[in-house]
Amino acid sequence: MYTLYYSPRACSLATQVILRELGQNIEIIDKSKVSNFNAINPVGSIPVLVDDGEVLTEGVAILLYILHKHHSPMLPSDPQGYQRALQEMLFANATMHPAYSKLFFIANNVTDEQTKHDLLHKASLRINELWQVVESRLQSGDFLGGEQLSAADVLLTVYSHWGSFFAVDIVIGKQTCAMIQRVEARASFQQSLAAEQAQ
Repeated sequence: MYTLYYSPRACSLATQVILRELGQNIEIIDKSKVSNFNAINPVGSIPVLVDDGEVLTEGVAILLYILHKHHSPMLPSDPQGYQRALQEMLFANATMHPAYSKLFFIANNVTDEQTKHDLLHKASLRINELWQVVESRLQSGDFLGGEQLSAADVLLTVYSHWGSFFAVDIVIGKQTCAMIQRVEARASFQQSLAAEQAQ
């Protein structure tokens, strides 16, 4: 069994969803309920996955580990398919995620309300540009991996809800909304949300 340290509706949700897609048993532990989480991960970030005593950190590194270990079609074995899957995961984790992180940083650190409003609006424009990129990549299939669910689809679905915490206008295209709905309808996603809410 895996142990996953998480925060509710954070990027760790994607790790939980994918583990469930892989048919794995998981114990989840809310980071906020751990007295000294930095003893587990000195960086203080989630997700953290423990597999047979080994502590794994960094979201995409964890996903690559479990997808390799369980020989998932979400990580194709052919070089071209592998490169595309990795590219989409890194786009989600290293490009879209930081764009949303700016919203949280501005909201938590800018005190002047007009300045905060202006900066949040500017940050949202960048997020909208990135969602347009996703929309353009979804023209040939239900998911970024074509007909196969990809890890990037799950990551992006988790991120798509973060804009609702702020007074910004996030625009997500029709194809992308349909992809998000497909991911959210999966049993793995529903089970993961329920597991977090039960904690």
